[in-house]
Amino acid sequence: MPQTERRKKQRHPYRTVVEIGWGAEVLKCMSRDISMKGMFIETEHPLWLRAEFTARINVGETIEVDCMVQRVEPGRGMAVAFIDLPEAERDQLEAFLIGLTQQ
Repeated sequence: MPQTERRKKQRHPYRTVVEIGWGAEVLKCMSRDISMKGMFIETEHPLWLRAEFTARINVGETIEVDCMVQRVEPGRGMAVAFIDLPEAERDQLEAFLIGLTQQ
């Protein structure tokens, strides 16, 4: 039986370095896709479900977003949701995604 798509926002393929702020460490990973609500981060060592962290991503310019892990694919990565995206970052992300759609 096919799995029903539950996403409300379209994800766009987008590969860029994602810097995860985890305590005093900065982990470097890669994004696979992105939407207004979140992104998939590729990493061999994903964090656990519901873990919260700050990520730095380049969407034309670098923005910081607070994230929460929504789904984990062991050895592959994690799907994260953006938490309380400030208006300036939301506007920057929205403009970037419109640009991706028009390519």
